Amino acid sequence: MDGILPLWKEKGMTSHDCVFKLRKILRTKKVGHTGTLDPNVEGVLPICIGAATKVASYITDSGKEYIAEVSIGRATETEDADGEVVEQDVSEKSITRAQLLEVLESLTGEITQIPPMYSAVKVNGRKLYEYARKGIEVERPERKVHVHEIELISEDEQFIGSDPHFTIRVACGKGTYIRTLAVQIGEKLGYPAHMSHLVRTASGSFTQQDCRTLDEVREMQEFGILESFLKPLESALPEIVRVPVNNDGELLTKILNGQVLPLHSVFKTAHEALFTASGYPLAIYAPHPEKSGLMKPVKMFPTNRGKVEKIDGSD
Repeated sequence: MDGILPLWKEKGMTSHDCVFKLRKILRTKKVGHTGTLDPNVEGVLPICIGAATKVASYITDSGKEYIAEVSIGRATETEDADGEVVEQDVSEKSITRAQLLEVLESLTGEITQIPPMYSAVKVNGRKLYEYARKGIEVERPERKVHVHEIELISEDEQFIGSDPHFTIRVACGKGTYIRTLAVQIGEKLGYPAHMSHLVRTASGSFTQQDCRTLDEVREMQEFGILESFLKPLESALPEIVRVPVNNDGELLTKILNGQVLPLHSVFKTAHEALFTASGYPLAIYAPHPEKSGLMKPVKMFPTNRGKVEKIDGSD
C-alpha cells in the first residue's frame, strides 16, 4: 500500500500515537507523519504510507493553516491553555478592532520568533521540553519564520473585559509557532496572552475536507476501500514542475537507474523537477551541487518501475 492518508488527528493523541495505531490497522511498519501536532490540538495530519514516506519532508516543509483563539490577560509557561499561569493582568481591557488589525498586520510577513521552552526544538542535542520538565532554562535561538496571512475571524468591533479573546486564521510557513504568535500579539497590545485553542485546517495541499478520523480509516480498511481513498504521493508536490518522459525513450531507463544526467532546460527557472512516465512519478531531480551542467536525483520512486514497464511493454 502506497499513498498519502489525510488524517484528522483528534484531541488527546500525539502524532506518534496516530502512527502507532495506523501501523496496526494497515499491518505495515512503513508509516510516517508529516509534522507534530500537540496532544491538545486537533487537525490535519497527512500520513505517508509505503513509498510515499519519501515525500514526507515536502509536506513537513510546506505551508500550514490554523484557526486559533487568542486569550488576553494571562501568560502561561507553555504559551497555551495547558500550562501554569506565569503572569496575569486582571484589569478591565478595551481593545478596538482597528488596534487589533494593526497588530496583526505588523506580525504578517517575515518575523522573528523564539521557540517556547515546551517545544521539540533541539538545543545542544536535547529537546527544549526536556530542559523545561527539569526546570532548566536555556538560551533559545531566535529564528525567522514567515506568516503569509492573519485574518481576524471574530466580528466584534471592540474586545472588552478582564480576559477578552478573539479568533484568527493564520496561514504560515514552516517552523511557525502559533502559541508564540499569540504571545507576540499580546505583547504588542501591552498585555500577557496565550493561545487558548488551536485547530490545524490545512497542511500543504491537504485540507480538513480531505481528512478522515482513525475510526473512519479503520472502517474503510475493514471494508477494503481504504486504498482507493489514499492520495498519490505526487499530491504532496504541488509546486514542483512536472517533466513527462517518453515510455520508450532512453531517458526513461537512465532515470529509473538513478543516473546523473545532463541538466534539463527546466532548471532555467526551477530548483527541482519531478520526472514522470504515464502519469507515474519516477524521480525528483535537482542541479548537481558540485558538477556544473549536470543534474542528479534527490528522490527516487522505485515502486513505479514495474508499473511503467507494464504500461510501455519494455524490459
